[in-house]
Amino acid sequence: MRVKSLQDLQPVRKALAAAAQQAALLAEEQRRAALRPATDRALFLQAVGAVQPLRHARNRLEPRPGNVLPVPQQRLLDEQSVLREAISDEFDVSTLLLTDDQLSYLRPGMGTDVPQRLRAGHWSIQRQLDLHGLRTDEAREALGQFIRHAHRDGARCVRVVHGKGLGSPGRMPVLKGRVHSWLVQKQEVLAFVQARPNDGGAGALIVLLQPYVPRQGGR
Repeated sequence: MRVKSLQDLQPVRKALAAAAQQAALLAEEQRRAALRPATDRALFLQAVGAVQPLRHARNRLEPRPGNVLPVPQQRLLDEQSVLREAISDEFDVSTLLLTDDQLSYLRPGMGTDVPQRLRAGHWSIQRQLDLHGLRTDEAREALGQFIRHAHRDGARCVRVVHGKGLGSPGRMPVLKGRVHSWLVQKQEVLAFVQARPNDGGAGALIVLLQPYVPRQGGR
């Protein structure tokens, strides 16, 4: 490029000025970027106030790696208890019932006055289960669960309504005999008698449960 006058140098001067301005802006941006961490730290300290680092405790517990799922110990114990308490339809209860007109039951070792006291209402009825309309397998499961839960909740005396069998074929109380057999197989049951007329009469049983003793470690 041939320069004839100073006017011909103006484009060059403008280009150099623009380049210098761009370089200055870049340098300023780099300076601010370098100061930003210090500025952020100053703002944080200003917000939280004076702080002091914690000393490492001698007995400090370090976090264990991984997540350990809790073991449902009580649920396992309950499931094992259910398996132990399974009741059968093939159990012969006839030899275990008392030879009275109501076919009462008394667990060996219990006082002979217990059936009489049950009939007299010595223990107040705390729970009731009505088995009307249930099939045999449904009634068996319902009774086992009812006795287990009532005992666990501390109930001592319950009523089980099995019906008089008036709607059964031949008007025979099939479920009544099954209920006798199932109750005898339950370890929570200490005795049962036929209910008084105002409590269901021949269609219900009054059942005495043994006191609940919590397992070690709670329920």
